[in-house]
Amino acid sequence: MDLVSLIGTILAFVVIIVGTILKGSTVGALWNPAAFVIVFMGTIACLLVQNQGKALKQSMKMFSMVYKPPKHQPADLISRIVGWSEISRRQGLLGLEPQIESEDDTFVRKGLQLLVDGSEPDAIRGVLEVEVDAREHADLAAAKVYENAGIYSPTMGIIGAVMGLMAVMQNLADPSKLGHGIAAAFVATIYGVALANMLMLPIASRLKGLVHKQTQMREILIEGLVSIAEGANPRQIEAKLQGYLP
Repeated sequence: MDLVSLIGTILAFVVIIVGTILKGSTVGALWNPAAFVIVFMGTIACLLVQNQGKALKQSMKMFSMVYKPPKHQPADLISRIVGWSEISRRQGLLGLEPQIESEDDTFVRKGLQLLVDGSEPDAIRGVLEVEVDAREHADLAAAKVYENAGIYSPTMGIIGAVMGLMAVMQNLADPSKLGHGIAAAFVATIYGVALANMLMLPIASRLKGLVHKQTQMREILIEGLVSIAEGANPRQIEAKLQGYLP
């Protein structure tokens, strides 16, 4: 669990609540069913129109990565690749076959299987790079769903505020309803702007960063497997892959 991201999300909502109280209002003033429907359901409607079902489904799967991101340990991966290289030099490529079953990542297993099958270095690179590109494209499209939500929600908030003010204008004859009506109208703006800048846009940026890290890990793996297939020395492979580390 990434406590920093979790604390950040909780803090964002706490700031809104505490700020409302310090301004002399009440927490109850932040709740408005009409504004909620306009902003949240309106944003979802826009996303349904813009995005394909696969991107929406993938975006929901990736949401948990924000608070429970996959481990990215390039130094550990390089160490494992060097170990595979040493095994292949002692026992041949077939000696790596037991390593396939011990790997949880399907991409790693696929790469090792290509290596054990005796595929040419260019063939290994070609097959794996196609999969890397496809995965990166799909994951970035899913992350962009949250970015799009951050674009639409403020506009939906403005629409909600305008609709609320229209209702207020219809009750000008009753001054007792004006203050409450105006306050309720601007709740929609709060919903839209807060949803975009405190949740959706940060989530989109976070997911894009994680996708780039995953791509880097896969690039390290490809380069390592290709080097093993070419028969490079383990120390040479390690020195080459160290270039990926900051």
